[in-house]
Order: sequence, then C-alpha cells, then structure tokens
Amino acid sequence: MLDVPVSDDGVTHFAFAPVDPTPAPERQLFMEPRILLARHGQTEWSLSGKHTGRTDVPLLEEGRRGAKLLGERLHRAPFDGLPGFEVRTSPLARARETCELAGFGERATTWDTLMEWDYGAYEGMTPAEIQGVRPGWFIWRDGVPEGETLEQVSARADEVVAWARAADRDVLVFAHGHILRSIGARWLGLPLDFAARIRLNPTSLSVLGWAYGEPAIETWNDCGHLMG
Repeated sequence: MLDVPVSDDGVTHFAFAPVDPTPAPERQLFMEPRILLARHGQTEWSLSGKHTGRTDVPLLEEGRRGAKLLGERLHRAPFDGLPGFEVRTSPLARARETCELAGFGERATTWDTLMEWDYGAYEGMTPAEIQGVRPGWFIWRDGVPEGETLEQVSARADEVVAWARAADRDVLVFAHGHILRSIGARWLGLPLDFAARIRLNPTSLSVLGWAYGEPAIETWNDCGHLMG
C-alpha cells in the first residue's frame, strides 16, 4: 500500500505502509532470495538533518532503544532470528552498534560496500546550509564535491543487489539512509534519483523481494516495532 505523498524540502516522498513480510505465494513457488534492509538508529547528526557520511557518530539513547526493538521484531515470527541467513553490516560505528543491539553482532560480517555516501565537502552540513552556498542543489541530481559521484554510489548499490540475488536464501544488512535508498532504487532497476522519493527512517525495516517474477518492494520504511 502506498501512503499519500508528503512534501519535504520541495521533494515528494512516498512512504509505503507496513506490509506483512511473510513470503507471498509466488515467492514460495520460485524461492527467489530477498534482502532485508535495516537502517541504523538515530544519531545527533541524523536528528538535526546533517549529512553523515564517513564520520563516526554514536547512537543517541533513542537510537539504541530503537535498535533493540528492531532486534526483538527480527527475533519474532515470521523472522524467528533469521536462522541461517547471512548478515552484513556497514563498518561505521552507528550501523555496527545497531546490528549488535539487535542481536546480530556475532553473526555479522562488516562490508565496506554498505558504507554511507561519501559526502566530501558537504559532510556535516544540512541541506539548507548547502543550498545557502549552492542554490537549487539536489543531491540525487548534483552529487557532492570532493566526495563520491552518483555513478560510484549507484555502482556500490548494484554490487549489493548482485550479492543478494546470488544468495541461496534471504539476507539481512545494517546500513545507512542514502545507500539503502539507493539499493532500493537499483533493486527495481530504476535510476538513482528514484531514491529521493522513498523516505527511510532510523531503525526502520524494509524488504526487497519479488512479485510475479519481477523485483518488487515488499515492505518499505516499516517502523511498527517502534510503536509498542
């Protein structure tokens, strides 16, 4: 289900309503692997809207609480702790801590490909601050100076998609807002700027899977576990 779009800094975002992630009948038939995406918990920089790329910013208490609630959800049905699943995490501290608090630290492998966008000269700046010196700037179109290009981020997302599709079962990753949104876009075969239209909150859970043999979003930005 797709919620009504909302406006945020001039960009239309779409939030997908929570969906029961139990495999659909067609997936039970064809058994294509899915990828579960977990965004790290809230940090001081994410709360204030600062671009947080390679800077190691610790989780806030709210972020630690959210990570534990996410872990509780992943250890209940239908996930049941994801026995046998491969788990990978960004090596950045906020993602690793989220992974550990969720109960997957001992199983997880760190993977540099899951690191957040390198924002270069715009690291630590808010969109408003950037637009103050570069009017009309839009990251999904204009990229960043002295950091990663759109093409480099897209290539990393493609690497994650290829890895997940080659797996023999579902996989779980802990990472960051922009790289996870990029993975969502590339899973669907869409250009990177589609990621601007899919909001992703801290400690949310998303599931990229299949429908009728085609790549699909099964669940996106599901934060139901934070409501309890």
